[in-house]
Amino acid sequence: MANSLHSSTSFISNPVNFGHSKIPAQIPGSVSFPSRYLHNFNLNKSDRRVLRVMACSGVEEVQVDVSLTLSPRVNAVKPSKTVAITDQATALAQAGVSVIRLAAGEPDFDTPVLIAEAGINAIREGFTRYTPNAGTLELRSAICHKLKEENGLSYTPDQILVSNGAKQSILQAVLAVCSPGDEVIIPAPFWVSYPEMARIADATPVILPTHISENFLLDPKVLESTLTEKSRLLILCSPSNPTGSVYPKNLLDEIARIVAKHPRLLVLSDEIYEHIIYAPATHTSFASLPGMWERTLTVNGFSKAFAMTGWRLGYIAGPKHFVAACNKIQSQFTSGASSISQKAGVAALGLGYAGGEVVSKMVKAFRERRDFLVKSFGELEGVKMSEPQGAFYLFIDFSSYYGSEAEGFGKIENSESLCRYLLDKAQVALVPGDAFGDDTCIRISYAASLTTLQAAVERINKGLLMLKPDVPV
Repeated sequence: MANSLHSSTSFISNPVNFGHSKIPAQIPGSVSFPSRYLHNFNLNKSDRRVLRVMACSGVEEVQVDVSLTLSPRVNAVKPSKTVAITDQATALAQAGVSVIRLAAGEPDFDTPVLIAEAGINAIREGFTRYTPNAGTLELRSAICHKLKEENGLSYTPDQILVSNGAKQSILQAVLAVCSPGDEVIIPAPFWVSYPEMARIADATPVILPTHISENFLLDPKVLESTLTEKSRLLILCSPSNPTGSVYPKNLLDEIARIVAKHPRLLVLSDEIYEHIIYAPATHTSFASLPGMWERTLTVNGFSKAFAMTGWRLGYIAGPKHFVAACNKIQSQFTSGASSISQKAGVAALGLGYAGGEVVSKMVKAFRERRDFLVKSFGELEGVKMSEPQGAFYLFIDFSSYYGSEAEGFGKIENSESLCRYLLDKAQVALVPGDAFGDDTCIRISYAASLTTLQAAVERINKGLLMLKPDVPV
């Protein structure tokens, strides 16, 4: 059988019960049970693999046909490169290699004490049971207050859905509003998950390129020329991951005027980095623009500004019709978010406007780190960059180094090979720009201490000195 895989991969490590018979686990690399338990298997002969199954008696051997077919929807989805690179760097570190990890988008700060204590108190006070699927009324009311005071947006608790992180909020929104064949409009560079979420919904991601010379901001004319009757959802992220760009209000106004011409077009505004912003830049919620409340789904959360990545808590706000659809999906998916995390979320929103002094201290540290990196990389030959106005990423154009030969490594052909080179030779983990839709750049996360960043810059500089820029800049 051409497609057959004769394997003894282990599926179980503990004893398995078949009725009253207890089947002991066998050596790793085998799937073991008596052949008498196989007679009811109904097997599809198409697109199958053959797994070798050892009988418990040790005397007989049978082959079981098992189809390993996956759904076309899953096969269409690409794995996350940020996760893959982070895992690779972690594995190297565990093997004793001194790797500086600047790939993950996770603050290096601990969760603020008042927030952590609220979670601890929730456990001690027995607040550990299921909450309503949409989230506790206490948290949803606090979110409504935050959106009113900080964003100028009026919502009621039934227009808020709390989820296990903003990522879940975004995916559920895409699933709720997109039909097969719909187009999801995504400016590039983009967060790696946006196109894949569109594919999961059987929608078509339509990528609109932006340019470093224009601070990676969407050109309204490009948007207008792209929209069709199939356009269902425009995703905007400001401040942006991976570029740190912030959309000024006048540009959002232009985009809103175009959106208003297309009755079927909705906007998903990802505002997870809204509090990590550097003056004079300011944040504008898209739903606050004239005529946009009714067609905007605003997503936010607690992971970035409040250093709560592990608490897994996010939310979506929007017209009740759409939020109820997301709520229905969540009810059959994960149900509500952690009760403990929700208590911590209430405490986070109680810290004051925009997170109060606790968040402002973290933002000050991020800004110092940004300024250091911008100055350091600005002195390098053949490098282009757009100074980020928010978030904690630097998206740098290193394409002038493409085409270079690295001794003991080979040719630097693109952002992925340059990142592999820097991980191999400089022991610094970064994310290639092709993961975000722009192969000319590399993303550097400065959610790390200034000391760590200084060491990373030194290593990167040494690595790049071994490469001669292919073209002058």
